[in-house]
Amino acid sequence: MQAVLEEFEPIFGEPKVEWTGSYSGLGQSSAFVFYVHSPDSSHLRICVSDFRHTTWEAVRSVSQLEDMVFFVFLICFAGFFFIDRDSVGIGGSWSEFIHYLVASIKSEDVKLLLEALPDSNGNKSAKLVAQKSKGMPRISFSLTKLTGGAASDAVANLSQELFKAFKGLQYLFMEEQERCLQLTKVISVEKENNEIVQSQLELNSKRQKLQKAINSLDKVDLTNGQNPPGKQAAQSPGPTKVTKRPVPAHRRAKSRGIILQDSENEKDS
Repeated sequence: MQAVLEEFEPIFGEPKVEWTGSYSGLGQSSAFVFYVHSPDSSHLRICVSDFRHTTWEAVRSVSQLEDMVFFVFLICFAGFFFIDRDSVGIGGSWSEFIHYLVASIKSEDVKLLLEALPDSNGNKSAKLVAQKSKGMPRISFSLTKLTGGAASDAVANLSQELFKAFKGLQYLFMEEQERCLQLTKVISVEKENNEIVQSQLELNSKRQKLQKAINSLDKVDLTNGQNPPGKQAAQSPGPTKVTKRPVPAHRRAKSRGIILQDSENEKDS
């Protein structure tokens, strides 16, 4: 049980202020801030303050928290809220109750219930009520008003813890900002590399297309070289040449003495 409180992370928040009772109209309040933390392994402390006039406090020991556990479990088993224990998220262990407590305090439904007492001093009673969600058990802490030095010490401690929390968040923010900056640089380098790779791919694609075109031209030239135009003309069939047949000998003998002349030559003779 104590080990769970040792690991309890401080919780800050702003409760919704509500006035209750017949004297609620007399009360006027400013914004409050609550601070829930574990000062040691045996106690849980709740401080609520407006940093001006009013500061409240509640300290619960482990045994008192165990009573709250029993009360919450009793409500779940009795079905007072008509809910199932599994749906609440409380299985019955101490750690599960603390987890439910943390979830309730971190929820949006945290209220500071103030009630004006029927005296002339304007004293009030206060409760910090937290509920994980509608229909689930409420976690309630009755608060004691602090005065004098105790109130000043509580406000000083709350201010210091708020500053520590702010510094922690600031450190985390700067760390995350630096990580984002490094990621931005990495992304920029990767983008440049991708652009270079893309350019190389486009250049290789153009080279491949050009090489294909050159190879196609080489094939055409090679085909023309194997079949030159002169050779093609020689191989192509030309007109058939008629071979003179020799005249028979007996016909040659008869025509040897014949002389062919013009008609004019005939007249002259």
